[in-house]
Amino acid sequence: MNNPEAYPLKYAMMAVTDKSGRILEAGCGAGRILRYYHDHGYDIVGMDYIEEAIKKLKSADPTLKVETGDITNLTYRDQSFKYVLAFGLYHNLESSLKQSIDETYRVLEKGGIVCASFRADNIQTRITDWLASRKQKTEEQRVLPRKFHKMNLTKREFSKLFSDSGFKISTISPVENMPFLYKFPTFRSASHKQFDENRARAEGYKLSRLGHLLQDTLMRAMPDQFCNIYVLIAQKL
Repeated sequence: MNNPEAYPLKYAMMAVTDKSGRILEAGCGAGRILRYYHDHGYDIVGMDYIEEAIKKLKSADPTLKVETGDITNLTYRDQSFKYVLAFGLYHNLESSLKQSIDETYRVLEKGGIVCASFRADNIQTRITDWLASRKQKTEEQRVLPRKFHKMNLTKREFSKLFSDSGFKISTISPVENMPFLYKFPTFRSASHKQFDENRARAEGYKLSRLGHLLQDTLMRAMPDQFCNIYVLIAQKL
């Protein structure tokens, strides 16, 4: 079983090693990571571009430090944080990607750590995107301009993006957020034959025995080609 909500906390815990260090979660969304660190006594600020997400967090827990913001133009002073966590954020930018990494660098203190994910440009993602576009395409849509979805980067491109902004790369890990074979009903468990995104996110992406065997084989043999995302941990020099 693959729980899509599990990987951010796993890598965040690898990156955040000092409880006294101030944390920024950029793109905090529903606040799962934010709440975890807040509830465990860390000094963490949550920022998101979507105002409605911030309103919901404030309503759910007024003690949370949350605000709307733009990763390409942060309002924080230089060297305001020891850690920046950014999961599922950067690959949503159609432009100003380099500027967003430079801003991340600016608000980190010297020696500070960024932990971020990015959608992988590989066999798995290309097939997935092709299947999605084929399913959604209609005669009317064929004449409309193609809309931006998400950006994909190779492992090398992801590393270079951060190193060019002055970061020293510690690790880049291929992560199987959603198994490639879950896209095909044949390889799903009996209880997941009918695709339900909400159920899959709540229960994890359940594969059949055959699906597990084949997916594990793909990930062992070619992890960089069948992961969904890369997760990077890097340090500001």
